[in-house]
Amino acid sequence: MKTTMKSVKFFFASLAVAAFVSVSVSAEDGKKATNLKVNPAKSELTWVGKKVTGEHTGKIALKEGTITMDGAKLTGGKFVADLNSITCTDLTDKEYNDKLIGHLKSDDFFSVAKHPNATFVVTKATAKSAGVYDVTGDLTIKGITKPATFPVTVKTTAAGTEATGKLVVDRSKYDIKYNSKSFFENLGDKMINDDFTIDVKLVAGK
Repeated sequence: MKTTMKSVKFFFASLAVAAFVSVSVSAEDGKKATNLKVNPAKSELTWVGKKVTGEHTGKIALKEGTITMDGAKLTGGKFVADLNSITCTDLTDKEYNDKLIGHLKSDDFFSVAKHPNATFVVTKATAKSAGVYDVTGDLTIKGITKPATFPVTVKTTAAGTEATGKLVVDRSKYDIKYNSKSFFENLGDKMINDDFTIDVKLVAGK
């Protein structure tokens, strides 16, 4: 009889453990990453390119994007930039401004007619501190894809989620050779820096 009672107690104890484990596993498995749709009208991509004699800055319209969150944690994302929309905001002379934009869209730079979009797809997000991440992803420009890493800050409010960061791009990796010291010597004051920056601001609603 004692043996039977011990067996019964062990049986029910086993059931209780199994139920607890099942609930715990289900809770973990139940966690689903949420893809938040980025609002292009509220988001912003600002570029800065430098040369020996100065610099230029401008905007690029965001075509689409997502921010992927697991609870309060950034786990992924993507954005697509419309290179046909590129503008220069520092040149007030319309003729000079139009000339610069035409050059940036040409095969000397971004070959926009052939490659109208640039994309960044997150492959890894490493938390550094509360809301701050080192984000690594695949950046595609002119049909060439290379890995890139940059710091991103994520803020979540009642209205949605905002991700901001500064992406530094080495144009020489994307076959953008015009007046680059990586491809040409003795450029003097005609040299244009290989690195340009894009300040990324993605705003997604709930």
